[in-house]
Amino acid sequence: MTANIDPFAAAPSLMKSWIGTSLAVAASLESSLIELVKIRASQINGCANCINMHTVEARAQGETEQRIYLLSAWREAPCYTDRERAAFGWTEALTRLSEGHTHEEAREALVEHFSAEEQVNLTLMINVINGWNRLAVGFGLWIEPEAAKAGARGTAA
Repeated sequence: MTANIDPFAAAPSLMKSWIGTSLAVAASLESSLIELVKIRASQINGCANCINMHTVEARAQGETEQRIYLLSAWREAPCYTDRERAAFGWTEALTRLSEGHTHEEAREALVEHFSAEEQVNLTLMINVINGWNRLAVGFGLWIEPEAAKAGARGTAA
């Protein structure tokens, strides 16, 4: 896929801020959970770029193939913790918000497994990955994971 527009060239200042925000939010919770949340939201949104990028990153951080492959069936798969399940439920509820406000059950699980600060951090992460999904799908972006890491390092400097 060829990008329709390069948002990094079109709006460099805002994209630099967006990357900085993304990195700060991603650092607010355990990295294994963050990567799985990013993958799950990206699966729902059909974002091949982000699925590719975050499965590579999850593997690099030691995530197992089994847990990556079963993520779309997390409710039935026994390999996730209750905390992860709460995060996935919240991710799905917020990512599918347009399908109806049915997030109360997900919110109950979230409150049980996350502090108030962690709830906000997770919610911000879900917003960030949904934003990246919309940029990637909307503009037809494909960024190889190594190029994204190099760009993020350059932005953080």
